[in-house]
Amino acid sequence: MKRRKMIRCCAAVLICMLVLCGCSSKHTVMNEEADSEDVTTITFFGNKYEPENVKVIEEIISGFMKENPDIRVSYESLKGTQYFEALEKRMETGKGDDVFMVNHDILLKLKAKGQAADLSGLRTIPDYTDQMLTQMKDEGKIYWVPTTVSAFGLYCNEDLLKKHKQKTPGNLKEWESVCSYFTKKGITPVICNNDISLKTLAVGRGFYSVYQQNNQKQVFENLNNGKEKLSRYLTPGFDLAQSLIQQGYIDPDKSLKTEKTSYDLEEFAKGKSPFMLTGAWAAGRVKTMNPDLKFSVSPLPLLENGSMLVVNADTRLSVNADSRHVKAAEMFVEYFTQAENIQKFSDQQCSFSPLKGGKPSSVEEIRPLLSCYKDGKTVIGTDSMLKLPIWNLTAEASKQILSGKPVRSVMNRMDRQAEKERKVQ
Repeated sequence: MKRRKMIRCCAAVLICMLVLCGCSSKHTVMNEEADSEDVTTITFFGNKYEPENVKVIEEIISGFMKENPDIRVSYESLKGTQYFEALEKRMETGKGDDVFMVNHDILLKLKAKGQAADLSGLRTIPDYTDQMLTQMKDEGKIYWVPTTVSAFGLYCNEDLLKKHKQKTPGNLKEWESVCSYFTKKGITPVICNNDISLKTLAVGRGFYSVYQQNNQKQVFENLNNGKEKLSRYLTPGFDLAQSLIQQGYIDPDKSLKTEKTSYDLEEFAKGKSPFMLTGAWAAGRVKTMNPDLKFSVSPLPLLENGSMLVVNADTRLSVNADSRHVKAAEMFVEYFTQAENIQKFSDQQCSFSPLKGGKPSSVEEIRPLLSCYKDGKTVIGTDSMLKLPIWNLTAEASKQILSGKPVRSVMNRMDRQAEKERKVQ
């Protein structure tokens, strides 16, 4: 009873601290029980730092510790690119955490160094959908497990569209038409950030036909061994991005200075722009910023005859293969990926569940994404079959496009960088 009271007390203090420190780029959370000689402490490092995200993680941690009183879990988070830089440094110096969040690109490095433990023995693995399992399995092993399926969409200001008698675009022609209307009214229609906005547009438009033809395995194999170049697939998407900029639909200078899911959300929440390109997981934060703003997150209108989605197996958890407490770390990851916890976490993240029978997020604003997701009109932004760090390569290409460099030179540079990556694998 004393231990339970201690956990509840720590949780209450944590919530108060998060409210006070919501603007900080770094949060540290530790759930502690009464001192015990037999308690094992494991550390959990992640890039989910917003108070509402950390609160859910803390709830899951508390639930795990109640079931496993001999294990204590501490969680620390860092924002954005700072997180992955810190993660890599910690692993390089032998000070890596027991459990950590990874993305596609950083995992390529950690796996090559033997620093990611095999999680294929977790009892929750069979609960994942077949699509997720094809992403997770790597020559018979599993080095990470997803807790959400995130989607990238087009935020639409329904109040502003209605005021100007414009409709939510359902294809590329309609989107360009609405953008043209607002540009003539002196309004830059599309809010972008300097990272995920343009690269998801390029990846989605570039690989959509590959996925629809179910030919991604062969295409990615050719890209991995250098038989084909990334530019063959990504040029059309970056051509579109450049066209949107040249027509005045995107402000390149402002976008270049705009951090993802930060300044862009604040700008959209003002209610003066019709569109924003970013992750659907930020819908809850936008709603909090301006509860009176009526908006929705729609599929990306990038096709001549319709819309599609870019999705990712996201908030991926890995275990440090060099950890002194691998078993305890695996127990925690197994608990985190139980259906109840996955549903709680993915719902808060405005994302889809990666598990069989998982329910979609209850957040009303992302409902328009469901039809595309269910119909398979999707592209995986960081497909595990692609062994190139596409997330970093396309992020850099996006910044160059925003800086005004020609698409051809940007694509040539990207292909050269991809070739360097192949040589170090």
